[in-house]
Amino acid sequence: MKAIVTGGAGFIGSHLVDRLLAQGDQVLVIDNFSTGRKENLKRGMEIGGERLEVIDCDIRDTRVDAEFERFKPDQVFHLAAQMNVRYSVLDPVFDCEVNTCGTVRLLEAARKVGVKKFIFSSTGGAIYGEQETFPAPEDHPTAPKCPYGVSKRSAELYLSYYAMSSEIEALSMRFANVYGPRQNSKGEAGVVAIFCERALANSELRVNGDGLQTRDYVFVSDVVSALSCVSQYTYSGGYRVYNVGTGCEHTVLDIVHELRDIYSEDRDAPKSNDFRFVHGPEMPGEQRRSSVDSSRLRELGWSPRVNFSQGIRDTFLSFAKSGVA
Repeated sequence: MKAIVTGGAGFIGSHLVDRLLAQGDQVLVIDNFSTGRKENLKRGMEIGGERLEVIDCDIRDTRVDAEFERFKPDQVFHLAAQMNVRYSVLDPVFDCEVNTCGTVRLLEAARKVGVKKFIFSSTGGAIYGEQETFPAPEDHPTAPKCPYGVSKRSAELYLSYYAMSSEIEALSMRFANVYGPRQNSKGEAGVVAIFCERALANSELRVNGDGLQTRDYVFVSDVVSALSCVSQYTYSGGYRVYNVGTGCEHTVLDIVHELRDIYSEDRDAPKSNDFRFVHGPEMPGEQRRSSVDSSRLRELGWSPRVNFSQGIRDTFLSFAKSGVA
């Protein structure tokens, strides 16, 4: 298979690139490196050699059309995005330009060269808003509370249109809160990555409010497995939506407690007597609870493999090994 991965130098994208190259595919990464890191592609280069191409390009650039025409991909995995919820509130125009207009440009380029399948990374929690049921199924009402959720939902509507009006099979993958090695706390907001970095730097962990707000934390390798699953599944055209999560809720304090246990008990973890956390003010408008129902994806044979405790441990030790602090 020939696959384009936008955002392929980022957190999730680089893990996906590794997976695609390991199974023998040819991959073109399109990334502007605003948050992605070239070192994230080191493993992919070792695996794929000449089967991996990387171009420094924004998805909104007209150069995208020429690259699609040259490479002629079978599938597109679209992971490039403006992912910071807080920044989306500060600059909703930029958020829309990247997440909605950028997606439309890619869809149009894909249509012109006859791409068979377009797989879009969407969001679970930000699209559903304050949930009515837990975990939320794909037909849960969408009520985003921030521009980021609005732009992702808008992009989904464009996916539906292109699936209806062209030969593209369009899939929207609504991710829960993804975490794991390579996550960039500065560009790809994630409390697990932020806490790992601060703990390794012997800095206090700051918990917003009471710390009892919940999220559905899903490990990055399970997300990549989900993407691989739908990419290999044979569809009859059209548009489909899949939640990608564990269906379990964990609080921010659960993360703190896991990290504290790792610090004090794990023989492979750096040792420090300075592990501490404090409670800060609540974040205005922060969603209280979130979890997604992935039963539809499980029907295809996918299931999450990494439990919460193991995932936090693996993430923390990967940060320690890379020396991010």
